[in-house]
Amino acid sequence: MNASSQPASLTPEDVKRFGPDPLAMFSRNLASVEERIVQACARAGRPRESVRLLPITKTVPANVLRFAYAAGIRDFGENKIQEAVAKRAELSDLAIDWCIVGHLQTNKVKYLTRFAREFHALDSVRLAETLDARLDREDRSLDVYVQVNTSAEESKYGLQPGELLPYLDELRRFPRLKPRGLMTLAVFSTDLDKVRPCFERLRELRDTVMRHDPAIRELSMGMSNDFEEAIVQGADVVRVGEAIFGKRSTPDGHYWPVATKP
Repeated sequence: MNASSQPASLTPEDVKRFGPDPLAMFSRNLASVEERIVQACARAGRPRESVRLLPITKTVPANVLRFAYAAGIRDFGENKIQEAVAKRAELSDLAIDWCIVGHLQTNKVKYLTRFAREFHALDSVRLAETLDARLDREDRSLDVYVQVNTSAEESKYGLQPGELLPYLDELRRFPRLKPRGLMTLAVFSTDLDKVRPCFERLRELRDTVMRHDPAIRELSMGMSNDFEEAIVQGADVVRVGEAIFGKRSTPDGHYWPVATKP
């Protein structure tokens, strides 16, 4: 399908946000992000192939995502499972790999296990147990990234660094889950001196973890405003949304909800 040949699919709100030619916008932005990745890899002395771009499609309407698909995007990263389910239904004719990267309540697990290829926010034994049981019923496995709170912010979800190794031992009980690496949300700041320690801490934890389980090797970290620094610090997966799809009207806090304390 040539999405650019179907301008009638755009609403006035879509045109206001993405312009009259989203395909051109997304293609242009993807090229810019690619160049930034290439330059960051060069700074770090890493091959370009060592970094995977995961586009974060949250808040982008399904009809507009057809233009993203036409621009070559095949991995769609969503934060809210309800939004992902609705988009998947509307885009069922496209060969999309869906990745869920936001906090997941256990009562939503049954939706994720039906279609997601990856889950980037695993952070509790109860959630792991629920996922594993549901995956067993679906007769499939799931690649997962364990979320670690490296910013020491109480408002963020994720394991505390000291909880990580015991938690990974617990995960061995759940064979349907395939831990691929660690994930973190850095401090939301334009000051890289504040952001950098979050990435450094996750890398240090990964290095420790790999001595126990070499399969847990990847780092999912870095977003639109800081992914170059994340690459320099060792990111294998960078989660980029606004740099591709434009600024959202919804604040990050809506999609990364405040953790509630027991």
